[in-house]
Parts: sequence; structure tokens; C-alpha cells
Amino acid sequence: MSGNLCSLEALSSSFQVHSKPRETSPLEYEATKPHANNLKFQKFNSLAESARELSNKAIFFHFEETLLKSPSLFPYFMLVAFEAGGLLRALILFLLSPFICLVGGELGLNIMVFLCFFGIRKEKMRVGTAVLPKFFSEDVGCEGFDAVMRCGKKVGFSDLPRVMVEGFLKDYVGVDVVVARELKVVGGYFVGLMEAKNTNSLDSNLILGEKKSDYQAIGIIGCHNENMHEQLFSHCKEVYLVTEAEKQSWKSLPREKYPEPLIFHDGRLAFKPTQLATLAMFMYMPLGICLCILRFLSGIFLPHSIGTPILAFTGTITTISKPKSSISSTNDKGEKQRGRLYVCNHRTLLDPLYVQLATNKSLTAVTYSLSTVNEKIAPMKTVRLTRDRERDGKKMEKLLSQGDLVVCPEGTTCREPYLLRFSPLFAELTDDIVPVAIDVKVNMFYGTSASGFKCLDPVFHFMNPNPVYSIRLLENLPGSNTCKLRGKSRFEVANYVQNEIGRALDFRCTSLTRKDKYMALAGNDGSLKGSRKVTHHA
Repeated sequence: MSGNLCSLEALSSSFQVHSKPRETSPLEYEATKPHANNLKFQKFNSLAESARELSNKAIFFHFEETLLKSPSLFPYFMLVAFEAGGLLRALILFLLSPFICLVGGELGLNIMVFLCFFGIRKEKMRVGTAVLPKFFSEDVGCEGFDAVMRCGKKVGFSDLPRVMVEGFLKDYVGVDVVVARELKVVGGYFVGLMEAKNTNSLDSNLILGEKKSDYQAIGIIGCHNENMHEQLFSHCKEVYLVTEAEKQSWKSLPREKYPEPLIFHDGRLAFKPTQLATLAMFMYMPLGICLCILRFLSGIFLPHSIGTPILAFTGTITTISKPKSSISSTNDKGEKQRGRLYVCNHRTLLDPLYVQLATNKSLTAVTYSLSTVNEKIAPMKTVRLTRDRERDGKKMEKLLSQGDLVVCPEGTTCREPYLLRFSPLFAELTDDIVPVAIDVKVNMFYGTSASGFKCLDPVFHFMNPNPVYSIRLLENLPGSNTCKLRGKSRFEVANYVQNEIGRALDFRCTSLTRKDKYMALAGNDGSLKGSRKVTHHA
């Protein structure tokens, strides 16, 4: 299905919603603007290929034209409609997209703004900081990004509402000033209308303030942007024009060049919702619901020996790898020891179930925030923890005396190839610890959410056409790296297990916690500047 989505992306160029008309050539544009004779227009390639120093330059750039490769704004509005407004609003936007494409320009933009934002509560609008940064980052062109990042002070302006772009531009690109239109609010709810453009706010003297004399301003715009702000570019000695032909040859910005690592993001959609990809999603949904029901019934009511082939037949892919040698659960006298502790990273709520499948044992899972619905239908024993270290420790000690236990010490899920800090509580309980490395791949919906209904997490996961679960059981923790046998501190043991799992998955270890994740996705501090600590494995 992911291959189909990619092919649909390629075809969508014939049916795109643009934010600006495309009939004006660069020469016509220059001749029709009265201020054009006062500006020095140059080709963007001359700036991108230049090696001159730009750190003393202030750059004024149009966000959509300078950074984004795709000329269509429809996918970003569809993300707002789906994630903030729900399935029905997304369907309405999709059905009206041909009309929006027909009218185009400012009117088309206003229609999309109204459809996506009307009636949305302002306080709960987190899509701009929790969802869109991921998709913006994946659409950024390397050439445009490099040109912007070479400059000192950065001023970005956009035709999109401020609530959609400000979080990404400030937190992930490092833009100093964002010039965009506000949305009108009545009674705490968006009414779907943008405020009138305030020309005073576009004065470069006000934007640069007292340091204006320290910078020589340059500008970057698209040659088809009819809404170029004259006041904003009036002090630019050079203005560079980006053409569509140039953008077609741009390369996507690699993840390692992101100014800020993209660790946390929210939302259900795992693909870029272009028009054709969105059509494929709506057409697939009835089948996806049927597959989800069949997979649920097979996993809950049938034994693994029967349910696993059925899950494979419906498109789920499960890979399990085990170490060559395994420590027995009995001592030298053949007596049963205390339960074994399986410690895994956390990708979805289904992690303990897949660990149970991989071990072919009856396990008990300890959880922090499992919904009541999921707790009742889970085909394995689950025990809720309280986040009280002393009480949780006693509870887990008791469970280990009764059998094997599986725990996710990160305390919350993480979608990207990073590991959050491992809570050290498990390290004090036993020396019989088995690290388990888990990875999950989806191609349509994410089975995790920080702001949505958690009871629907397994539903969205099983609605994917081909969800992939990879389980890798690692070697038992050596005695030299345990608390009781060698006197290691619980923090040393937790860090060792985190690094072993990270090395097995080629993930990067961080010191971020559950609190950091929810602060980021709740909109309180989306950038986590100053608290993001990422370390590389040796």
C-alpha cells in the first residue's frame, strides 16, 4: 500500500491546490510591479551556488516558495482538517477540493482556511506544533534551506495562518520573526476567517529594530507569488527569484541536517495526504475497518498457533529473532526460579502482546496509562502502576514471584528512531533481565496518540494495510551489569539496557522523559530547547 501511495504522490501533480496563480512569468512579474525597478532581481541558483559569507545578512523569505518543494498547500490543510476537525471535516474538504483548485489564489486559500478552522477551539489547536512540523520537515528542499540558514537574522513570511507555520519556523528553522495572518476568534473558537493584512507590521524597520544598521537585507520569493509585500522587500538590496523548474531539481533535506531533532510528533496520519493519497485512504477505510475487526477477533479469541497465520494472511507482518543461547529459568537443582523480567522499548500499546508471542509464554504486563477498554479486552494479564516508586516496586516484586513480567521503562511511546530515558525501577527487582528490541512500521495510520483517544490506538494500528512488528530478544543481561551480583547502581543498569536496545535497533538514546513528550505535544514548549539531549552510540 505504501508503494501505491508513492505512485499516487507522483500523479497528484495534475490535480493540486495552489496558493498562488501560475500564469505570470518572471519577466512579466517584474514589469508589472511598480517597485520592481528599485530592486535587484537575481536567479536563486546564483545565491545557492555562491560561497560568499551571509552571516551579516538579514534574509526576508517567503516560507512556501523558499523552503517547501511541493507547490500544493492542500496536504497541510487536510492534516488540520483530519487531526483537529475529524473525519467528516476532512471528507468535506476533499470533496470540495476540485472547486478550490478551480478558483485558486486568495479565494481558494480562504475557503480552505474556513473549512479547516471554523468551530475549532483555539486552546486545543495543537496541530501547528505537534503534527505539521514533521510534514513540513519532510517537504523542505535542501537548497532553499541551506540558503536561509547561512544568513544571520531570518524573517519568514507566509500566506498560511500563523497558527500553522509559526511553531515550525521558530522551533525547527530558527526564524527570528514570523510574518503571517492571525485567525479571528470569537468566544475562544476560530470562525474560519483571517485578519486583514496589517501593512504596518511589514515594515522592515520595525522588524529589524535597532539592529537594522547591522544587517544588509536580501530577499527570496517565488516568481509566481502575486502577494509579495512591497514594504517588506523595500529595503532589500537583492531579491532572488525561485522558479518551479529550480525547485523540481531540489533534494529533500536529510534528517541529519535538521536544526532540531524531530523526536516527538502527534496525529494519526502517517502519510502526506495529497488529493490522490487522500482518495486512496477514503476508499480503503471500509476494508481497513473489516481487517481491523478480523485481526482483533483473531488476536483475542484464538490461540497463537491459529491466530498468527490469520494475521499474516490479512497483511500483518511479524518478525521475531532470538539469541542463539538462552539462560534457563531453573537453577542447578532443577527448581523453578523467580520470574524473568523482559524489558522492552515502547512503540505501541501492543508491545507486551508481541513480546508474549515471541517468548511463547504467559506474561504479565505492567502499564502506566492503559485505557479501561483496552485493559478489559487485552488477551493477557495487565497490572496498572501508580508512578509511586515504592508502591510500584513492591507490586512488581510480588508479580515476579508469581511468574514472568514484561515492562516498558520509557513510560510512553516514541515513534521516531530514538529511545527515551529508561526508568531505573526495574533494575532493582531482579538480575534475570532480558532486553527486548521492538520496532514498528506503519504506512497509513499511527497506532499511538498523545492527545487523541488512547482506546483507539490498537484500532488505528490494525487498520493499516501492512503493519510491521519486529521483535528481537537480546541476550540475558550479564551478571557483571546487574545490581545485586556486581553492585551496579540502578541507573547504570537502566542506561546499559537502554544502550543495548538502541544499538540493536540503531536508535539514538536520549535523556528525554514522558513529561518532556507531553510538554512538547501539548504546545507548552514544542521545541524543548535546552532540554533536548541526544547522545550517539559508540
